[in-house]
Amino acid sequence: MAKLVGWILMLGATLAGVAYYNDFRLPAVGWGFQVGDTMADVIKNWSIFQQHLKADWTVTALDYLGWALTILSWVLGAWLVASFSGATRFRPLTLRRMQRFREIKRGYWSLVILLLLGFLASLDFILVGSEALAIRHKGQWTFPAFTRTIEKGEDYGLEGEGASGPPDYGQLQADWKAAKSDSLVIMPPLPYAPTGDAIPALSTPLKEEGGVLYEGKRKFNGYASKVYDLEKPEFRHLSYRFRDGLRDGRAEGWDENQERVYGATYREGKLVIGSESYSGTGPVDRFLARESSELVRVHFQPAPPSREHWLGTTAQGYDVIAYLYGGLQANFQAALVYIPLVYAVGVTIGLLMGYFGGTFDLIVQRVIEILSNIPFLFVVMIISLSVPARMKEDYGLWIIVGILALFGWMGMTYLMRTAALKEKARDYVAASRVMGASTPRILTKHLLPNSVSIVVTLVPFSISGLVMSLASLDYLGFGVPTRYATWGKLLREGLENLSSPWLAATAFCALVILLILVTFVGEAVREAFDPKKFSFYK
Repeated sequence: MAKLVGWILMLGATLAGVAYYNDFRLPAVGWGFQVGDTMADVIKNWSIFQQHLKADWTVTALDYLGWALTILSWVLGAWLVASFSGATRFRPLTLRRMQRFREIKRGYWSLVILLLLGFLASLDFILVGSEALAIRHKGQWTFPAFTRTIEKGEDYGLEGEGASGPPDYGQLQADWKAAKSDSLVIMPPLPYAPTGDAIPALSTPLKEEGGVLYEGKRKFNGYASKVYDLEKPEFRHLSYRFRDGLRDGRAEGWDENQERVYGATYREGKLVIGSESYSGTGPVDRFLARESSELVRVHFQPAPPSREHWLGTTAQGYDVIAYLYGGLQANFQAALVYIPLVYAVGVTIGLLMGYFGGTFDLIVQRVIEILSNIPFLFVVMIISLSVPARMKEDYGLWIIVGILALFGWMGMTYLMRTAALKEKARDYVAASRVMGASTPRILTKHLLPNSVSIVVTLVPFSISGLVMSLASLDYLGFGVPTRYATWGKLLREGLENLSSPWLAATAFCALVILLILVTFVGEAVREAFDPKKFSFYK
């Protein structure tokens, strides 16, 4: 397993380096450059460091952080391959634990599903995004989603305002299809970005028979509109209030600039004489006869599920499926940073507390007691308000993860301390000391391997706690900024828009399903590592 991880790290680092050198970007494997660029931006833009960045070589060195992290990843992979180059054999107890875990079907298949979700989340813009994967125009192929340079609309024949900026690839695809052009746009399977790709409004068709308007087989109740362009239903021409399929109530009209110029009143399908008012140019009959669509139902955000958006849209106009995908990515990214960081600190401090004891143990216990009594929510509120708006907008997720990690390492220290106190009294530790083994060797070769079951069984439940903490903070409004898609914000939007039940339902189901999968894995691991399963008493 370690050897396989090493090969994956080496291959990913190589692909990321080659792609970055050629101004390309790849999902997942380019994490080193993403983290490096983020760290460099933070250091350059933070006023505390700006006074120390006067030398040109210092600024240039920051630009190579991504390369340094990528090379470090490759070196780590090479070390794993070299260290485990021989035939690796697991201990019989480890093999029995692995076999026991596979026998617990709900935990095993939950782990498979989680790994599949992690793989889908790593595909990033290949699976969900608003940038075209490939474009064929005038016999040439380009790959906007994979390039680090920003494409311009003039490269694809656009003129006017759209020529100098990045094109709307979805609209470009629709225009070329309508014109039956030979040019081709290949979009991701879900051609919407998790955030920043707002859809102003949606429309659903209605049917009028015998002067009665129907929605499906039922007489329509509500507002129906004629729009200037079905692709942009927010630009309405006329809007009528319907009751039992008949016009009944206020009617309004707008010109091409969306200025209200017409008003009237209907009763039981008939126009009330003298109720019309018109302030536009030309006669009212010409305005009413302008070219527009048939009557449709216009859904302003949040819009219900439709053929284009299977789970509807959010209050900001984002596709709910794409938003859920962005929230899944945020959870996985946070877990990949939070878990190694928290466990590296917590396990190390816990083992040192148990192994050395004495004054060191007492001092660390007092520090943990002080930190554990600090009100967590107040700390989040203070930091959230004190961090500059620009930094919070750009690095909000990592600031929240850092705060959670600051308080998350303390819980496992006492467990590792107890394990170290028990194991250091064993004869094999005393024998290691007599043979001249150093303290780091005793900690890493003897105490840690015999305490690994504690770490393994705690990881799934730590992930569950992280997911719930992120969702809770976002729900309360102290989480990540709006440019991140999170399930907590979606749940809050659902409770703020009770007439749109698909928002709260999707957020709730996503949270429950993910937490159930993680909990099943945690229970299976705990049962597989239970020593009673492999102990027999007479």
